[in-house]
Amino acid sequence: MIKTLWGIICCTCLLGSCTSPNDTTIFLSGKTQGTTYHITYLSPNGKAFQKEIDAILKNIDASMSTWEPNSIISRINDNDTTVVIDDYFRRVYTQSVVISEATEGAFDCTIGPLVNAYGFGSTTKKTLDKTKVDSLLQLVNYRKITLRNNKIIKEKPEIKIDFNAIAQGFSVDILADFLERQGIKNYLIEIGGEIKTKGKKGKNNWKVGIEQPIDNPDSQRNLEAIITLENKALATSGNYRKFYVEGNQKFSHIINPKTGYPAKHNLLSTTVIADDATTADAYATAFMVMGLSKSIAFIEKNKHLHLEAYFIYDEKGNWKTYASESLKTRIQKAD
Repeated sequence: MIKTLWGIICCTCLLGSCTSPNDTTIFLSGKTQGTTYHITYLSPNGKAFQKEIDAILKNIDASMSTWEPNSIISRINDNDTTVVIDDYFRRVYTQSVVISEATEGAFDCTIGPLVNAYGFGSTTKKTLDKTKVDSLLQLVNYRKITLRNNKIIKEKPEIKIDFNAIAQGFSVDILADFLERQGIKNYLIEIGGEIKTKGKKGKNNWKVGIEQPIDNPDSQRNLEAIITLENKALATSGNYRKFYVEGNQKFSHIINPKTGYPAKHNLLSTTVIADDATTADAYATAFMVMGLSKSIAFIEKNKHLHLEAYFIYDEKGNWKTYASESLKTRIQKAD
């Protein structure tokens, strides 16, 4: 599974320094889903759970990684009618549908044919013109797949599911659930920039940094802002980390499910804070598709979702930012 965003959040360097004398600080890290993970938690018994965490992440890959040929999602995409989904797949699919409905299709897990065609998926990049894009667009509609008797039914065999805009946030939530079952009350979990926190580190709240949206992947990654989190999840999406230039045109990995083309507007990055990382991850991508004004209007209209956002956008060549009113007391500009 490959992440739709590479390393947007820097977190470990911003952790608080105060620690309870009765707890041991555990740091775990590794590779997963085409990216890395970092976990910090306070343990009353000093126990690390590296093997258990790696096993959980391996099981998630076996369910939803389009890069694993024998995963459940790959077998569904290859039209294996015998495959039965597992609980991981069911939960992500169900939440994907909820968010697709809420965003009127700005988020759509059937984006797979276009992701692959543009070269951001597990297959070879295709040569695209308007006719080809329009043809592939006919395969993109979350309403064209249904869950029935633990099987995914597709209206057309060419439809392909891609959970990369939600699965890493879901993985963070699964690891959080695991730690909490072990009695861990204070933690920060990060996978490829998607984060969930609980409690504190000593007397300090957890803090994470938001990178500046610089196109050059080889340039130094400077922080734009620092956000304080307390029992919240955070995800960031942007069009400046994973892209390529062909001719004079920039192709971002964030594809608009309604147009069939990479999302293109003045919104450079979206950071979403929510109660869980699954929700934050999916809405961060959806807002990149929707654009600045529609995203702000959506948050204002749907206060019951308890979403907060920090947007970086371009205005006549200058970076501007927008922060939800409730977030302003917990965000500060980086030096």
